Amino acid sequence: MKPYATYLFDFDYTLADSSRGIVTCFRHVLDRHGFTAVTDDAIKRTIGKTLEDSFALLSGVTDPGRLASFRQEYVREADVHMTANTRLYPETASVLATLRNRGAQIGIISTKYRYRIKELMDKHFPDGFLHLVVGGEDVKTAKPSPEGLLLALDKLHATRASTLYIGDSTVDAETALAAGVDFAGVTHGVTTAQELARYPHVRIMPTLEGLLEG
Repeated sequence: MKPYATYLFDFDYTLADSSRGIVTCFRHVLDRHGFTAVTDDAIKRTIGKTLEDSFALLSGVTDPGRLASFRQEYVREADVHMTANTRLYPETASVLATLRNRGAQIGIISTKYRYRIKELMDKHFPDGFLHLVVGGEDVKTAKPSPEGLLLALDKLHATRASTLYIGDSTVDAETALAAGVDFAGVTHGVTTAQELARYPHVRIMPTLEGLLEG
């Protein structure tokens, strides 16, 4: 893999496993409203989508008002349960530090709220380590819209040709394609290598350590 000047990462199932916290938060909201038959696996399959889209898929509810209410309940649950139930993958810190030491810019583009991402990352990295975090509150259209990626390119003065986006899902692959940047897939999550390989990519990796290989 060629070296890139800028590495932009998805968060959930890419840098960190927050599935335990996500399932807990969804479960509390869904159970409260009588949607008790939803499985943990079904919840995990929605990771990376907006909260409204996830609740619509899991509950069958389509009313925007109810979905917005579910999102608000979820955010309150996440304030309690999320960070405590989120862990970085074992290689995340060392890979990011190596890329940073090589002079690359490092950023995160996620549908997760920016403050939630920073709450965890600030526990593991010094202030200013990340060049940029774009969260769900920073864009009008969620992935696979390229809005977040294009915003990052603009803020970092990065070119498409010198940027790699790394994610775990087909939504991430579609986002990179829409933004016109290279994509690398990591199979930390529930999306298989075969599913990711259907999209243009420079590498499909079992761990982030693949970014350091020539």
